[in-house]
Amino acid sequence: MQKVIVIGAGVAGIATSIRLAVKGYSVDVYEANSYPGGKLSSLTLGAYRFDAGPSLFTLPELVTELFELCREDPNDYFKYSKRDHICNYFWDDGFKYSMPSDPSSISKSIADSFQVEESVVKSYLDSSKRKYNLTNSIFIEKSLHKLSTYFSFDTAKAFFQSFRLDLFTTLHSKNAQSFKNDKLVQLFDRYATYNGSSPYKTSGIMSMIPHLEMDLGTYFPDGGMESISQSLYELAKRQGVNFHFDTLVSEITVDNKVAKGVQVDNLIMEADVVVSNMDIFSTYNRLLPRSRKPTKILNQERSSSALIFYWGIARHHPELDLHNIIFSNNYEEEFSSIFDDKDIYDDPTVYINISSKANASDAPVGCENWFVMINTPGDFGQDWDTLINNARKQIIKKIDRALNVDMANLIVEESILDPRLIESKTHSHQGSLYGTSSNSRYSAFYRHPNFSKLISNLYFVGGSVHPGGGIPLCLNSAKIVSNLI
Repeated sequence: MQKVIVIGAGVAGIATSIRLAVKGYSVDVYEANSYPGGKLSSLTLGAYRFDAGPSLFTLPELVTELFELCREDPNDYFKYSKRDHICNYFWDDGFKYSMPSDPSSISKSIADSFQVEESVVKSYLDSSKRKYNLTNSIFIEKSLHKLSTYFSFDTAKAFFQSFRLDLFTTLHSKNAQSFKNDKLVQLFDRYATYNGSSPYKTSGIMSMIPHLEMDLGTYFPDGGMESISQSLYELAKRQGVNFHFDTLVSEITVDNKVAKGVQVDNLIMEADVVVSNMDIFSTYNRLLPRSRKPTKILNQERSSSALIFYWGIARHHPELDLHNIIFSNNYEEEFSSIFDDKDIYDDPTVYINISSKANASDAPVGCENWFVMINTPGDFGQDWDTLINNARKQIIKKIDRALNVDMANLIVEESILDPRLIESKTHSHQGSLYGTSSNSRYSAFYRHPNFSKLISNLYFVGGSVHPGGGIPLCLNSAKIVSNLI
């Protein structure tokens, strides 16, 4: 039986271990932290529970198919429900919008609320769906770095309809051409943040992202987002995968350009195949110190990071839902501040996730657990203590205006996660959430491949390599890697 070592128990590493165990490999997973899941973990403050990382759940079939692959009924181990609303949006001038989740009513709802023609909205959403369907099987489900990907009907179809993909314009330009309402443009611009990019730089092809929410739906797992990683971890153990926590891999051992295993506590653990679920930058710089590095890829612009406040709130807010956005008054300046100035904008867009809206036990009765996040640059040595203090004040002011509350007096529990901590906990270089940014036309082609071109039997999985960050892409990354192996 061939042995595989997976470095990192993030959701992509766990999913890879499951797929390889099913194929008959002996799999060991080494994780530096004391828990599985990577960013997809949880936090408890007093009587409040928080999902510590990703908060949006789409494409649940990518999770359930792993149970089916193991010939288990996913309903026995993992349950979820579709949300009635996608997100509540707020602007400083008092305008509010709650987006329904029913695809048949979204276009009319948007048209009525933003005073645009329903046919214009339908046309945009049809275009979003078309882009997704044209590119999903090529850019997301397969390796872009294997010639076989390009010799298929799907590739030919996408090539001949490439003029429909908006590759040669930015997402903001695409949205501004589609809608005359500035607020609606801003609403659709925000989808650039789903891969840590700027709508003023990333390609218009990213207008496919709304399709995931508005057509395919948003969901919430029973027990919270952490149940995704926890249920897959338990599934992996049932398939015979061995997990080693609090175990730091110090090096990938390479002999004659072939990966031979890993070094742990001065011991060499041999393997036929090594898969790194660590950030690709950290993989090369920490685990492959004597190997040639793909300098061009490693020097690419990193995605945005985040500043997150976990707040226990001593009040119920009926005007809020699971997902909520309070927009900045100047989106372009906000993204320029993040990517050009490497600074936190003084009027940041605020995202508030309240899992107790879906899972009541996450907060005491009459209270709520708030995951409050703003997009930030990565860690470039800024004075983070000062930045965090100023940002906290601005966020509270912004929430006070939007909800007409005295937020400072409602916060009874608090913990803070900043780019420095994100990097130290997850080894994500500079605290980036999605590896490299997608602030270029052909960013998908510039991501590191899922295999090493220089070292045999070495593979890479997770959000910092192809096809990108976020739960669905990480799970697809695991599928690509297991197929390559």
